[in-house]
Amino acid sequence: MVSSSSSDGSRQRRRRRMMRSVGTLTRADLAETINRKMGFSRAESLEMVEAILDKMSDALAKGENVKISGFGSFVLRDKNERIGRNPKTGVEVPITPRRVMTFRASQLLKERIAKG
Repeated sequence: MVSSSSSDGSRQRRRRRMMRSVGTLTRADLAETINRKMGFSRAESLEMVEAILDKMSDALAKGENVKISGFGSFVLRDKNERIGRNPKTGVEVPITPRRVMTFRASQLLKERIAKG
């Protein structure tokens, strides 16, 4: 049966797009939400998502932590050089100093995840 309205077709495309990303929230998903809830065009919505992610990435690249209230914090930590061991051979290997990023969920997010 052929759909009588063009909105049914776009709804089916959206559903297919959402099915492809089950279990993963993508940039496109965020932009789609901004488009629907805020009324910005798709291009403006995607631009907004990109601008936010760029700002966060730039801050982290400069060594700044990123805190989003009610969501969580992206925290940078510098690790010193240390001696590791190859588990197969048992040979000691130096592990070079490096900077790592961790994510700490806020209490609100932890509670929301626990509720399911």
